[in-house]
Amino acid sequence: MLFGKWSFDGIEIKDPGLTRYICLKPVFLPHSSGRHEHQRFYKSQTMSIIERLVNKMMKTGRNSGKKQKAINLLRGAFEIIYLRVGKNPIQVLVTAIENSAPREETTRISYGGIVYHQAVDVAPQRRVDLALKYLAEGAWKASFDSVKTIEECLADELINAANNNPKSYAVKQKENKERIARSAR
Repeated sequence: MLFGKWSFDGIEIKDPGLTRYICLKPVFLPHSSGRHEHQRFYKSQTMSIIERLVNKMMKTGRNSGKKQKAINLLRGAFEIIYLRVGKNPIQVLVTAIENSAPREETTRISYGGIVYHQAVDVAPQRRVDLALKYLAEGAWKASFDSVKTIEECLADELINAANNNPKSYAVKQKENKERIARSAR
């Protein structure tokens, strides 16, 4: 049980493409000390999705390397999610990742000095990475110059993304990437 409160039992992943890349291995505390680092794609097989979100929350300049602070932040956000929605916060996180993972993006192709963009499908591992990045960025941007705490902003971001609400930063970014890819076909 995560933090001694939330169970990993009954969590379902509806997107079949992401099933192998969202690890729901039960952990009490999301801290693996980087054991996944030296093997390719090992993070998607053994590293809990909770820890991957914690690591993305440490990406800003002032909070880089402060993992215990990020874990406490996530614990507070999960409490808020449980009080507002009444569901298991792990299920809310998984649904938010599914709804904010882009399916299509563009790549640059150059022929003889001319550069144009070509629409390509996104690999499932990159879909999960981008979704976690957008969720963390959205929470940090919402809390900057705001009276709301980062826990409240992260909870709002996860709830809005799980409901596929266009107010969510992560859902906006996904739709923007897919719109650009549609126009580059």
